[in-house]
Amino acid sequence: MIQPVLQLKNLSVSFDTPNGEIEAVRDVSLSLNKGEILAVVGESGCGKTVMSQSVLKLLPKTSRIKQGRIIVDGNDITDYKEKQMRKLRGSVLSMVFQDPMTTLNPTIPIGKQITESIIKHNKISKELARKRALEMLDLVGIDNPLHMFSLQPHFFSGGMRQRCVLAIALTANPKVLFTDEATTALDVTVQAKILDLLLDIRNKTGISIVFISHDLGVVARIADRVAVMYAGKIVEIGTVEEIFYDPRHPYVWGLMSALPYLTKEEGNLTCIPGMPPVMLDPPPGDAFAVRNEFALAIDYEKMPPMFQISPTHSAATWLLDERAPNITSPLSLKRMAVS
Repeated sequence: MIQPVLQLKNLSVSFDTPNGEIEAVRDVSLSLNKGEILAVVGESGCGKTVMSQSVLKLLPKTSRIKQGRIIVDGNDITDYKEKQMRKLRGSVLSMVFQDPMTTLNPTIPIGKQITESIIKHNKISKELARKRALEMLDLVGIDNPLHMFSLQPHFFSGGMRQRCVLAIALTANPKVLFTDEATTALDVTVQAKILDLLLDIRNKTGISIVFISHDLGVVARIADRVAVMYAGKIVEIGTVEEIFYDPRHPYVWGLMSALPYLTKEEGNLTCIPGMPPVMLDPPPGDAFAVRNEFALAIDYEKMPPMFQISPTHSAATWLLDERAPNITSPLSLKRMAVS
């Protein structure tokens, strides 16, 4: 049996606030295989970023892991202290954040920033580090890397800066790369190039990627599997084909129905009514129940378990219980599946 490079087992993360405890991640279990791209999608505030940053232990001191385990390359790192995590960050786990301008130092040349990261993780001479930095710029598709090496970030476009951030994240050949909305602020053309770049790097290096996004179109293009989060929980997980063409959770139905290209006949975007719950006081049942037109009485009383649909596909909805009424997917999804 192949050992996953990353496993989360019943992970729950909360924050202490002046108003009380916020449950940001609730009982999340998932695995990431070598060379796999796992997309994590959901509305803003659903827990995607908190989940990923809890693995790298980049959360503020007001946070804490309430339960669960984090397994990286077969090692349990749940209780690792900062000194131990410093050895993992960059060399085993790495992350590309949403806004490259908050990651790059605007006063220091790009080449020097990449070189410093290489020296930090590899303990090599400046000359070798410079050579490696030029190779990294070339790897991420920066034209004329020798010239660009000595320029500050403001000489680079948004897409080029994102490529430089990716170069820094890859300097120590990590096994797992987290990308947090890495293409959100980019125009469609540049976005496509970054996605192609990530796929190319995955194919060349065998790196595993956790791709965090709210853009389902982007996810469909890059991911092998998709985990959909809502109110801190994974409500459905499966292959791209299973999530896009055979979704089972009503929340995923709503997300798919809101895709812009489904409006070509009606001309109006479909939206999910209501707002996500405030996680200071999570509901006892399915957190999506109050926004779910298909909600059953039990949805307001008891949280649904994960129902297995196939070996790779599962969803947490009482509609999959054998006692539930037979409710079919919305018409728009049927149309999407055959279009």
